[in-house]
Amino acid sequence: MELTNDFTVNAPIDTAWDTLTDVERIAPCLPGAQLTEIEGDTYRGLVKVKVGPITAQFKGQASFVEKDTEQHRAVLKAEGRDTGGKGNASALITAQLEPIASDVTKVTVATDLTITGKVAQFGRGALADVSEKLLKQFVTNLESTVLTNGAAAPAAAAAAVPADAAAEPAAASGDAVVAGNGSATASDAPAATPAAAAPASTATAEAPAPGVRKIESAPVEPIDLLDAAGAPLIKRLLPLIGGAVVLFVVWRILRRRG
Repeated sequence: MELTNDFTVNAPIDTAWDTLTDVERIAPCLPGAQLTEIEGDTYRGLVKVKVGPITAQFKGQASFVEKDTEQHRAVLKAEGRDTGGKGNASALITAQLEPIASDVTKVTVATDLTITGKVAQFGRGALADVSEKLLKQFVTNLESTVLTNGAAAPAAAAAAVPADAAAEPAAASGDAVVAGNGSATASDAPAATPAAAAPASTATAEAPAPGVRKIESAPVEPIDLLDAAGAPLIKRLLPLIGGAVVLFVVWRILRRRG
């Protein structure tokens, strides 16, 4: 099943690219999704889906197959399995970014989706409507949280630089005073410097490779597919319902005449 959606974000293309390829930052903006751990370039988590009274939880992982910074094109492979054993899903998601203004970026998302189980009963049309609605919610969350905070972060970092820069000369001058006061034991100073540096270099060389990093976050509410696709489904069913009513009326008339 192939689905294509597009949306715009109010950010320059480089900012949008850096944000949208940072899975850890954008995961909380995805309805029903929760990131649970990161191992290298592999992101693991879960997605909760509700279909009427039935709630399913897909647990799986995602990783980048391609990430072209120059062309602003990313391909993400994701797969998950219903923890109740009633279905599974896999998707190859291709995102292409392009600027449409200096501070506005268009994102086109093409999804090659394979899904089984309860969710598959909705069919392509309903799932297309659901994905469009969820993407709109995602963009709203993204612009109101991550992009807003991301714009404020560089300013805060820039404001902190002068304070750090001022602290370094002060520290340097402090070291000079200590060295001056300790001139009687100057022979100890050279020995102290390598001794202090040795543990640091050893720690750097022997640092273990990064392993699994757990992500602590609050539980998320499941995506209610009936709520998300309710109006589109009713719209599609109206012609069928209307046709059934007409056939019923005709049948009743013919029966009376007979």
